[in-house]
Formats: sequence, structure tokens, C-alpha cells
Amino acid sequence: MPVPIIVACGSGVATSQTVASKVNRMLKKDNIDAEVTAVDLKSVERHLKGAAAYITIVREKNKNYGVPVVDGIAFLTGMNQQKEYQKLLGYIKDFQNAAK
Repeated sequence: MPVPIIVACGSGVATSQTVASKVNRMLKKDNIDAEVTAVDLKSVERHLKGAAAYITIVREKNKNYGVPVVDGIAFLTGMNQQKEYQKLLGYIKDFQNAAK
């Protein structure tokens, strides 16, 4: 069963789709079975239930969704991308271990 990962930006169209595609490619390259879904910020809360991680493009201060958060800007700019990707891989591993 694929690990659910959510990506969100303001509209759920351009930026989040770009990041979701990039993360999907990276995970596939590493043979990780995950489903990365791009959504708009308004509906993010209902999509996060049961997700392994939330990749956010828009940083919301003092907002806790109850899932680990990864900085999506890193996947857009390439700056700190590997660091954020490693965090994501750790969250996926934790999620898979908790599901066992």
C-alpha cells in the first residue's frame, strides 16, 4: 500500500503540482511506494488524516496538523532539497514502522 504524502499551496495547482511531481520522481527512483497528492490550502486538513507527511509551500505559523512537516520550497529552489528529502524519508520510515 502506498504511503500517503500531501503537498499544498494556495491554489493546489501550479506550485504544489510541481513539487508533487518532483517528489514522486525522487521516491520512485529510490523504489519507495508512495502516493504524493497536491491539494489546495483550504482543503489540506481533510487530506492530512492518515498522511505520513505534509510538504508545505506556504508556511503557516503556529499551525499544527498532527503530521510531520517538510519544507516544500526546498524542492522548488533546490536549496536544502537533499536535507528536506532525507527528513521526508525518515517520516516515511516512521510511518511504515508504526503501521506494522
